[in-house]
Amino acid sequence: MDVCITPSKRYEGLFLVATTDFFYPLCEDPYLQGQVACANVLSDMYAQGITNIDNVLMILGVSDQMPPDERFIATHLMMKGFADLVHYAGGKVTGGQTIINSWPILGGCAKSIGKECDFIRPDQGLAGDVLILTKPLGTQPAAFMRDWSKVPCKWERAAPHLTLKELDRAFKVACASMARLNLNAAILMHKYKAHSGTDITGFGLMGDSNKLAHETADKVELIFHTLPIIKDMAKLDKPFPFFKLLKGFAPETSGALLIMIPAENADAFCRELEEMDGWPCFQVGHAIKRTTGDKNFARIVENPTIIEV
Repeated sequence: MDVCITPSKRYEGLFLVATTDFFYPLCEDPYLQGQVACANVLSDMYAQGITNIDNVLMILGVSDQMPPDERFIATHLMMKGFADLVHYAGGKVTGGQTIINSWPILGGCAKSIGKECDFIRPDQGLAGDVLILTKPLGTQPAAFMRDWSKVPCKWERAAPHLTLKELDRAFKVACASMARLNLNAAILMHKYKAHSGTDITGFGLMGDSNKLAHETADKVELIFHTLPIIKDMAKLDKPFPFFKLLKGFAPETSGALLIMIPAENADAFCRELEEMDGWPCFQVGHAIKRTTGDKNFARIVENPTIIEV
């Protein structure tokens, strides 16, 4: 799933939990890009309910295609944004690896040492659970269209469907969402007895939710009746079907946690997370008992409710 959980060979009852991730820049502000990269790495840990990050190693690719003065400033700010957010999350960057590359790259390897009670395994979801998303979908179309807006021949295709004002708002919401840690959601997973979780990233909502379904020991179908989407991104799905946003296959960066939680705790979880983060939290579906086939799966209902964020 999202992380590697390895029992210690020397100390009974202790586990090493680790994850590695990196990607290329999505936004022009290098400090913000550093924060997005950090939130993206740590999201894998938070998806398993891990709230304490013991160590982070930074993975850095320095571009040899940038002028030296710009490269120095951009690299410094990316590193600072990354390290500052790790510090905010209660961790510390203690080292890493740097390479020279055509494109800037930023990411890291996060580690935590704990006991079984410190994390939530992804196989414990149950039929009857409510499905919660902690962030809206749509970061890929927002970032993609931002790039198109800078190329006149490409923007001509998008302009009939999206104004620059709408795109500017959507991109700002996407960047703020991507830079936001899922830490508080991980804390509340323990408080409200969440059964399991994953984060929505490169495989999109359907790819990652199907992974979670396959890991779940109980016989379940994960049914999504609601899709929270960054405002004005859903309307791009018809003219630009390659996004596959409404089908649930648009990749996300530093996306939502998808949490399976007892139905009686879902309202309180969402209410408290909204108070802590200042962002909406969404009840998007439910798990039902699987009655056909031999594999668990996830699906979106026909004509789901779209919530614009």
